[in-house]
Amino acid sequence: MSRKKKRLTPKQNILKGLIKENPTFVLVLGMCPTLGVTTSLENGLGMGLSVLFVLMLTNAVIASIRKIVPDEIRIPVYIVVIALVVTLLEWFLNAFIPSLYDALGIFLPLIVVNCIVLGRAEAYASDNTVVDSIFDGMGMGLGFTLGLSTLAFTRELLGTGSVQLLGFTLFDANSAATFLVQPAGAFLTLGLLIGIINTVRIDREKKKQAILDEKIKIALAKKAAKEAAKKKQLEAEGAN
Repeated sequence: MSRKKKRLTPKQNILKGLIKENPTFVLVLGMCPTLGVTTSLENGLGMGLSVLFVLMLTNAVIASIRKIVPDEIRIPVYIVVIALVVTLLEWFLNAFIPSLYDALGIFLPLIVVNCIVLGRAEAYASDNTVVDSIFDGMGMGLGFTLGLSTLAFTRELLGTGSVQLLGFTLFDANSAATFLVQPAGAFLTLGLLIGIINTVRIDREKKKQAILDEKIKIALAKKAAKEAAKKKQLEAEGAN
């Protein structure tokens, strides 16, 4: 008999997507837009928020129809739902934020086949309630936005010396590492960020394990001392 899955709270769902299962730095998903649009913070933030919108809406729709969609056609149905939401998003950006629409280019319609969106639909929304699925999409979307924004901020700042969206300049463009805003720079920057995050994560895990080992050592020492005292007491009673 299969055990019932533990239901996550909204806070746990959001933190899961932001930290524990961050799509960019932990799961390493959605690499095409991650590497392709993060030449500036504006583009990275725009793509991240676009995926956030698509994730939340598609998760909600799929969770609401999950019981009436036959298993044999669920994937095609999910893709149709995602394509519809992405099309609505394209219309909105083209009408109200044409500069962002042009900057995202082909990566915007490619959200339809983004493994994060389809993966959450299949792995989570198809088995959970609408509310839980919305928060799952929110967590994953915010995690993806955080990943893209961090990568884009680093590339733009070090590659151009300034961040246009925030309106500040750190150093002159002539001193910038311009290759960081090129395709090769995307791979290098992403690798360095993942390496830094993994180093911090492993260090924290080692410290937690060291603390746990110390607690176990103290508990075993107390237990041994208690057993020794008890044995000594029994021997004293036997001698009397």
